[in-house]
Amino acid sequence: MLARPMLARPMLSRPVLARRVSAVLAVLGCSVSLAVLPGTAASADTIRDSQQWVLNMMNVPAAWQVTQGGGVTVAVIDSGVYKNISDLTGSVSDGPDYTGISTRSSNSNWGVHGTWMASLIAGHGHGPGGDDGVIGIAPGSKIVSVRVIPDRTDPHYGRYEHEQEPNIQDSLARGIEWAVQHGAKVISMSIGYSAPDGAVRQALQDAFSHGVVVVASAGNSGAPSGTSDVGYAPESFPADYPGVISVGAVNSAGAVANFSSDNLSVQVAAPGVNVPAQGRDGQYWWVSGTSPACALVAGVAALIKSKYPDLAPNLVASALTSTTTGRPPGGYDSQVGFGIVNAAAALAKAGKLAGDPPDPAGIASAARFGGGPAAVAQAPVRPRGSGWLILFVLLALTSLILTGAAGARLTVLRRSPQ
Repeated sequence: MLARPMLARPMLSRPVLARRVSAVLAVLGCSVSLAVLPGTAASADTIRDSQQWVLNMMNVPAAWQVTQGGGVTVAVIDSGVYKNISDLTGSVSDGPDYTGISTRSSNSNWGVHGTWMASLIAGHGHGPGGDDGVIGIAPGSKIVSVRVIPDRTDPHYGRYEHEQEPNIQDSLARGIEWAVQHGAKVISMSIGYSAPDGAVRQALQDAFSHGVVVVASAGNSGAPSGTSDVGYAPESFPADYPGVISVGAVNSAGAVANFSSDNLSVQVAAPGVNVPAQGRDGQYWWVSGTSPACALVAGVAALIKSKYPDLAPNLVASALTSTTTGRPPGGYDSQVGFGIVNAAAALAKAGKLAGDPPDPAGIASAARFGGGPAAVAQAPVRPRGSGWLILFVLLALTSLILTGAAGARLTVLRRSPQ
């Protein structure tokens, strides 16, 4: 099965021509519906207002008091990121194109999906104070575009569609390797493949060993009913690889989205229904799916890596999963994982994890049993001065003399006649 962008129910913020509608339907690799909102064209500041529920649900404004993601590069491995839009100006650099097709970035059908995702991660708005348009979760971060799939409207998509599966998987592996080699600290992949691949798994292992956090969308296969023999939605890769943070989608009420894949790869959830994003056409779109949910969580990972650059990927994942809101009964389920990501709380938890150094090499874990040295109370004996030491020496000598005298007396008694 070919890789596909994970996106469902895109909604335009303004009336569009019929040709735009048909084009959008062709972009998507999954079953979708499209609705055009009536009324006047939405202004950029209206977009910021409509985005507020996303930021509030993930507690992002509080996290921005600590960091906005400066110093971190996020690799968006997708259909390409078009850098010449207002809310990403100066934040995007071009990486390689591994699709094997010759479509240029100047083509209007290049980088449609990837640009949406990048705006959710690193959008910085525009206008006075950057108060208009989309602001990403990590507006201070940078994006590097790594293109491994084309959008369905790409004029050369037919050629890509006939590529052999090993070649397609190899493109993803090469994209991951390139991102790691060129300094990405977070990798965001809102794409899905139906099967695992050894080359991709090896590339991911290399990413983890270099401290890179990898986030992927869980998939848009919906409710599990009838989709598999074990009652779960089909697995989607790379979300299902070990170490990858797999993200499901929720709506503005915090309820799981009906399209979000229900399977045991899901670790956390984020908004994924009608999330405002800026497209490569400069217009604002309401995008739905586990794609935007993935991008939003990748933005939180960028905040963490900005503040704690040496924090290992598994500890970043721990910070994200242990501080969620809307945790399901029992603490976990296969729809939202451990719950909805809380950016500020995850950042605070990351700080605690970063400040807790590991045990020295060779020290058994049993040495920490009972809470470690910090949990042992101080002995209730005050330090003794030299006077006390002299007194104790005299007492010890006296005790020895008395013990010797008693021993001599006992010897005499034993030798006496009965």
